[in-house]
Amino acid sequence: MSADETNAQSVDDPDADIDRDGERILSVEGVGKRFSGLQALDDVDMTVNRGEIIGLIGPNGAGKTTLFNCISGAFPPTSGTVRLDGEVISGLPAHKIARAGLARTFQITRPLEELTVVENAMVGAHIHTRRRSEAREIAMENLEFVGLADKAEEEAGELTVGAQKRLELARAVSTRPEILLLDEIMAGLTPSESQQMLDLFRQLRERGTSLLVIEHDMKAIMNISDYVKVLDQGKGIAFGAPETVVEDDRVIEAYIGGFDVDA
Repeated sequence: MSADETNAQSVDDPDADIDRDGERILSVEGVGKRFSGLQALDDVDMTVNRGEIIGLIGPNGAGKTTLFNCISGAFPPTSGTVRLDGEVISGLPAHKIARAGLARTFQITRPLEELTVVENAMVGAHIHTRRRSEAREIAMENLEFVGLADKAEEEAGELTVGAQKRLELARAVSTRPEILLLDEIMAGLTPSESQQMLDLFRQLRERGTSLLVIEHDMKAIMNISDYVKVLDQGKGIAFGAPETVVEDDRVIEAYIGGFDVDA
């Protein structure tokens, strides 16, 4: 295979010369988003298969969180289509998308500080049940999963930043999603807390949950991802295996100088 052919595996085609296992869970097809005169997203395509971890990277302002917002129902795309399990979800309100099996976390955690930790996690569980006892059982199961069961009755506002991030994950997982969109959930964590979060990602994949992860920690995202999607100025510029993407000239140019994934 020539160098050009090898590089072609990371062009902006979700399935470009890449043999990917698994059932398609999420499809983003030609998605665009315009805010007045600003084209924040421009004809973005990507897919996520069941059980995959896909990293979504790009310079600040590339459109990563805007794409998450379009997928998760925070606001509708201006153009294009988003499908979950083959069904169109673009334009649906966020709560209906959550019930369909897609959950997300946010860059800045905002727990309901006056509620307990378990009550915060129950908010996610109530997507599928109105029974408080059932919601509590689901929430406690996921607090155990993230290592916060011993803090269940504490006020959420008293948690450390690292614990609030894990609570955010527990709330999202309590919706019983098929796919999770994680928006810089490791930002502000210590190295040991980041490693703990990566271990949780792996466990979620083992359960069959797909993950789409925005993260600025290049070492973490390259080590955990099956494939990486790169956005720059609202456009997809590369998709492929992590080791291929980091050598792509367009990606290096977008980041001005490239990556140090071993740092």
